[in-house]
Amino acid sequence: MDRPNDAFDLNDSADHVELPSDSSERFMTTENSSPTSSNPESARSGVLFLSGDLIFASRVRAAASNHGRSFELSGSIPSQALDVAFVIVDLSTRAKAVEGLVDACARWCPAARVIAYGPHVQVAKLKAAREAGVPTVLTRGQFDAALSSDLLA
Repeated sequence: MDRPNDAFDLNDSADHVELPSDSSERFMTTENSSPTSSNPESARSGVLFLSGDLIFASRVRAAASNHGRSFELSGSIPSQALDVAFVIVDLSTRAKAVEGLVDACARWCPAARVIAYGPHVQVAKLKAAREAGVPTVLTRGQFDAALSSDLLA
């Protein structure tokens, strides 16, 4: 599939679920969890979740919804301006995402808080995220616990 030169491809292994890369195939939900357009008027700045884990995505979507935020699950950062308050990267399915992630976020969603999380046993992936400049790097357990609090407030 041809991508623009500035597209940010996050696929890093063959054993994960492939997610659509064009915005017409992504889904976005608001606080009532019903599909909607990406109209910034429909909710507070949203959450962009970069992951191949469709099951855990439902927990992140619920946390976003609890704080009145829109939610988008994607396999890549779109090469356009984004109205998101959080960009969250699942290192277990998108480890290569940290290469250039901070720069892509600075370009397309400069106000967003960037968070990466991964299994505590995958120390190298957590370390790579820190070295790439991701400001908040958590283990999956820490991230899961924070979802229940005010992480996305």
